[in-house]
Amino acid sequence: MAAVLTSEVYVEGLDSLVEILAGKRVAVLTGAGVSTDSGIPDYRGQGASKRTPMNISSFLNSETSRQRYWAGAHIGWRTFSDAEPNGGHIALAAMEQAGIIEGVISQNVDGLHRRAGSSHVVDLHGSLDRVRCLDCGQMFDRTGVERQLQERNPWLDLADSVTLAPDGDVEVREFERIVVPHCTVCLGTLKPDVVFFGEFVPPKTYASAASLVKRADALLIAGSSLTVNSGIRLLEQARRRRLPIVIVNRGETKGDQRSVLKLSAGTSDVLAQLALRLGVGDLYEDIE
Repeated sequence: MAAVLTSEVYVEGLDSLVEILAGKRVAVLTGAGVSTDSGIPDYRGQGASKRTPMNISSFLNSETSRQRYWAGAHIGWRTFSDAEPNGGHIALAAMEQAGIIEGVISQNVDGLHRRAGSSHVVDLHGSLDRVRCLDCGQMFDRTGVERQLQERNPWLDLADSVTLAPDGDVEVREFERIVVPHCTVCLGTLKPDVVFFGEFVPPKTYASAASLVKRADALLIAGSSLTVNSGIRLLEQARRRRLPIVIVNRGETKGDQRSVLKLSAGTSDVLAQLALRLGVGDLYEDIE
């Protein structure tokens, strides 16, 4: 059973975290909690959207669902794409460059780890800055798709203030007039290159994540409540190999009882302090 550490014993928690990870090759699994300090809410915390995320079956089988999705995604994209990496992202990038971290497995779709400087990133659930044609397989940059949406729907309100969701979507009431984007190669159906609810993580993507855990000596889980099956499977892989598992997350997670240390605190500060205590302060400052 893990020792659960709250803010009252924050310093002791950091000491324990450093002691467990020092000298080890660390694989990192991140969730929505890593990006909250960048202005992107998580699914359950304060400011999180209460709407139901898009289901793959609805998206594939209903034009109305595709209209609703692209209307909300288009309005949310401006705010979502303006988000900047925070101290946690930057600290992870610094520790990777210092050879402490093997790589990051991200359950997020915001691309902030790469923008912070991390080079070995497995986007477990894809990335919103890519759009794929479901008919011919052509991949597009999101910028071009957004331009097509704006040209075809100049009436669509781009509000200055929106309630953003972790997947970049927002709630839209009037969407029936929207003309959804189409593939400029074959006129097929476009879908963001992310895993919707009801979809499976692509086997090759999961294999890359599992390979990263296999090469590591420890697993650090940051900002994830581990409610998604793919995250639990990676935790179980580490547990079967008897790797030390440490969790940094506000609130309970499904992995608390299987970790050797649970630190209940914000990820940005903890990861920044971890980088400094592991001796990568100069590199961290260079990246910032």
